[in-house]
Amino acid sequence: MTLTSVFKSGPRPGVCLALTAAGFLVAGANTARAQSPAPATAPDTPLTFRSAFEGYQPLTDEKIVNWKDANDTTRRIGGWRAYAKQAQAPSTAPPEKDASPPAGADPHAGHGKP
Repeated sequence: MTLTSVFKSGPRPGVCLALTAAGFLVAGANTARAQSPAPATAPDTPLTFRSAFEGYQPLTDEKIVNWKDANDTTRRIGGWRAYAKQAQAPSTAPPEKDASPPAGADPHAGHGKP
């Protein structure tokens, strides 16, 4: 009997049943192994609980100012131009270091061949 004659004759019910049963046995053995409980060991340190809301500060309402008083204050400090100057003023934070290499530098200069 050659391999081509086995495939030409079609599947045999006994072979299919045996392969199906073997598959169920292997699957059952794997689930039985996965369901076995791990040995219980006492933890070295006691567990502690820390709430995510620890230190939470609820939102507080800001003092509501009369709109006429707010407009007078804005006019007194120089109007919208004062806010524009404040936005353009240099920040008090130190300038960030430029991480880009200087122009014309070889970007692969620090790489070596293994």
